[in-house]
Amino acid sequence: MTAAVALPAAASAPQPPIFVLNSLQADVSVIDPTTWTERERIPTGKEPHHLYLTPDEKSIVVANALADSLTFIDPRTAQVQRTVRGIVDPYHLRFSPDMQWLVTAANRLNHVDFYRWNGSELTLAQRVATAKTPSHLWIDAASRTVYSTMQDSDELVAIDIPTQKLRWRTPTGAMPADVYGSPDGRHVFVGLTGSDSVQVFDISGPQPRSVQRIKTADGAHAFRAAGDGRHLFVSNRVANTISKIDMQAMAVVDSYPAPGGPDCMDVSADGRYLYVTARWARKLLVIDTRERKVVQSVKVGKSPHGVWTLRHAAR
Repeated sequence: MTAAVALPAAASAPQPPIFVLNSLQADVSVIDPTTWTERERIPTGKEPHHLYLTPDEKSIVVANALADSLTFIDPRTAQVQRTVRGIVDPYHLRFSPDMQWLVTAANRLNHVDFYRWNGSELTLAQRVATAKTPSHLWIDAASRTVYSTMQDSDELVAIDIPTQKLRWRTPTGAMPADVYGSPDGRHVFVGLTGSDSVQVFDISGPQPRSVQRIKTADGAHAFRAAGDGRHLFVSNRVANTISKIDMQAMAVVDSYPAPGGPDCMDVSADGRYLYVTARWARKLLVIDTRERKVVQSVKVGKSPHGVWTLRHAAR
């Protein structure tokens, strides 16, 4: 790709890097968003799968599933802040918005763990047995409920955060992966990687109701909000596309090519560019949503999975 393409960057100040997690190389690629080159690699623990920017934006947290550890990285300088060990099989993770809880999904061991966070230390409070293969997590804005998909038993569960008790479980379509809550708190969206759709649940009552199946494309997998409070991107890993969903109309309103098995995404601060990991192509793709095409491609490590940056659209 040509470096002449105009991409979001202020010439007057250094830009924070883009971080890409390489699952099969146990490291993180640090990408310079002005030159679109890999600046360095940060070693992590064995088989990291997801990374997460904490709600206070002070740390990027890498979940090292087979190393039973978390790596904290400064999102501005790319310096490792600390490594926390003894976190069992952290495949996916979320801090609650109030920063009181870290929740992890133990994908291989069929449980969701609740850790108390006092600003410096993590203490295991509860281990909640779930169904087969907890995959992705979402926590509501009130820090009251965590939602987790069950990849191999085709379910969605809700767990009460204050009591760490299972609130309900409901069947989903095939191989549910990522889960995202609407800004009004009424719905959750579930990507069905074993299908071609996103399933929508109404969670406004005491029990969930499946209210819609939005057809996207094969392998609907990961979500990223567009930043406007209305639209949601979903990566279709088999179809090699990204769909844009209108969460109010519950319909696909746009689509973009994303070759190489698109997985996790982030969105530029102005909302124009998608940063997408191409899982099978070992690349970070930059997609211009106005031009509907890939405008940059950066070589990274094996099986790139998560991607985050400090300079982002609202989540």
